[in-house]
Amino acid sequence: MTTDISQLVEPLRALDWNDVPKIEATTGKVLESLAADRDLLRRAVEAVPDDERLCKLAEHYDILDKIVLHDDDLGFRIRLHVFLPGYYDRPHNHRWTYSSRLLRGSYQHTLYGLDDDLDEDTPVADLKPYMVRTEQAGHGYTLHHGMIHAAVAEPYTVSLIVRGPAMKDRFLVADRATGESWWQYGAASEPKKDAQNKRMTGDQIRHATQRLTELGII
Repeated sequence: MTTDISQLVEPLRALDWNDVPKIEATTGKVLESLAADRDLLRRAVEAVPDDERLCKLAEHYDILDKIVLHDDDLGFRIRLHVFLPGYYDRPHNHRWTYSSRLLRGSYQHTLYGLDDDLDEDTPVADLKPYMVRTEQAGHGYTLHHGMIHAAVAEPYTVSLIVRGPAMKDRFLVADRATGESWWQYGAASEPKKDAQNKRMTGDQIRHATQRLTELGII
C-alpha cells in the first residue's frame, strides 16, 4: 500500500506539544521516514500547486522559501525550507516548538537562552550566545518555543520541519547590528499586505519545485 503524508504524520496527532523529549522522539521518526522516502517527498511537493490551502501557506522571502506539505487540523504542519544565498537569522524566539532535519547543506546555529524576560526593551547587546553548533545534512533537533536562536546557512541548504501548534500570538526579532527589536505576528494578526507580499505565486512554487529537483531532493 502506498503511504501518503497524512498517514505518516498520524503519530504526531497524539503529541503533547510541551513535552520536548517526546516531541523529539516522535517527530524524529517521522522526519527520518520522510527524508528516506524521496518518492513520498516528491509526491508531497508536486501536490502543492493543486492544493489551494497549501498554496496560500507557501512563502517566499529574498533569502528563504517555505513550502507547506501538510497542514493538520490539530495545528501542526510539515514544511520544507530552502535557504537561499545570503541567508542569515536575527536572534528570535518562536510562537511554536518545532523539529528540524537537514536534507542538504548546513548552517551555523546559535542558541541564546530562554525568552523569559525578553521584550522589545531588552538590550540586544545583552543577548549572549550559550551554544554555537553546526547543523549538517542528516542532523535533526527539536527546539522549544521559549528558546532564542539564530542561524546562518550555506546557500541552498534544505531542511524538513515539523512545526507544532502556535503557543503565542507573536514573537520577537532582534537585530544585533542596529540594536533594534520588534514583534512579529502570526497570520491571524498580521497586516493583510504583509501576508500577501510573502505569499508564493504559482510560478514561484513551480520554480522552487524545479530547484528541489536540480538539488536532488526530489
